[in-house]
Amino acid sequence: MSVTTYNSPNIEGLAERVSAIRDRVSKAGGESVKLIAVTKTFDATALTSAFAFGCDAVGENYAQELVTKFEQVPEAQRLPVHFIGRLQSNKIRSLVNCVDVWQSVDRLSLIDEIAKRCETVSRVGSAQIMLQVNSTNEPDKGGCEPDDVESLMARALSLGLDVVGLMTVGPTNSDAPETRKAFRSVSRIAHNLGLSELSMGMTGILKLRSKKGQLWCESGLGCLAQGFKSRYLVPFWGRFGN
Repeated sequence: MSVTTYNSPNIEGLAERVSAIRDRVSKAGGESVKLIAVTKTFDATALTSAFAFGCDAVGENYAQELVTKFEQVPEAQRLPVHFIGRLQSNKIRSLVNCVDVWQSVDRLSLIDEIAKRCETVSRVGSAQIMLQVNSTNEPDKGGCEPDDVESLMARALSLGLDVVGLMTVGPTNSDAPETRKAFRSVSRIAHNLGLSELSMGMTGILKLRSKKGQLWCESGLGCLAQGFKSRYLVPFWGRFGN
């Protein structure tokens, strides 16, 4: 029987990097932006380090990996867990006690299964989801069609789930104008539906500037509309731009 091992994170200087990102986001007008440490492929040390260094949450992509690591983290050091990877219905049962925010929900079958499994552990009222939108029309990307968001949201709400916002991933080519166009469209949908949170981060170089009352994140990060509690996915292993 093979045993999966995960990389140990290089935590040297991580506290300073997290602090520097927060400072830059704040100066650009993004005080409500949350930092999520993407800890996939790293061992449980990554989760406890994200807690120690002031991240708001952790993001994980793989079901079995998350379950294994979650059990190794002391309860007092657990940050909210966001599942950001492609989600399969048959994995939800194993994840229901680990995940606080399901970010990659893009079809009715996932909504139904999350509600069903959360009900069995009395978590329906506290189960938060974000509907993933395919804003770039790329066939290999997850996400529902923009026109399907409203009906998916209605279904989730009818089952007692808390729809907190929308999630999307920018174009594969990281083209800045295309990214801004895609993220604007998702921001507009969220606004029209009264949703307060957006998850539109990408693992690129972080460049921030303020323009016309909005927080703009460049180099693949697009536009995060003012008034939204946006999330920036921080690559745990990454270097951040100047």
